[in-house]
Amino acid sequence: MIRNFAMAAVISLSCTACGQKIQGKESQKIITTPNQNNMDLSKITDDTVKQAIQALQDGDQSWYTFFTENPMMTDDGNTIDFKSFFSHALGKEKFLSIDKVENDSKDIYGNFEAGKWGTFRTFFKFHKNNEGKFDRLDIGQAK
Repeated sequence: MIRNFAMAAVISLSCTACGQKIQGKESQKIITTPNQNNMDLSKITDDTVKQAIQALQDGDQSWYTFFTENPMMTDDGNTIDFKSFFSHALGKEKFLSIDKVENDSKDIYGNFEAGKWGTFRTFFKFHKNNEGKFDRLDIGQAK
């Protein structure tokens, strides 16, 4: 009888240990999404700029909703087409850090990953109209 009890205890503990091992592995899974971005945007105090930058970081199409229908855009002082530029850049280019914020959080400076162009210090200068939408965006390499 003691022998049967000992055998049952060993089998029971083996099953429990196996179950815990599997559960342990399951609980250690890390789930990430392609749009996950945990960069600190707390330096940006203008909520519209902050939300727009978050959309840019996530490659989210909502980026366009922060702008007027045809916003003016310059890249290093050269006028370019906003929609054409971001149709290629959105989801591929993003800030790696926000280093400096000026002009009531409408001017953002930081390291920027610009796809095939590499990584460099960049500025984004947002211009807001009376309705709270951006009607101009100036970007370029910061000095």
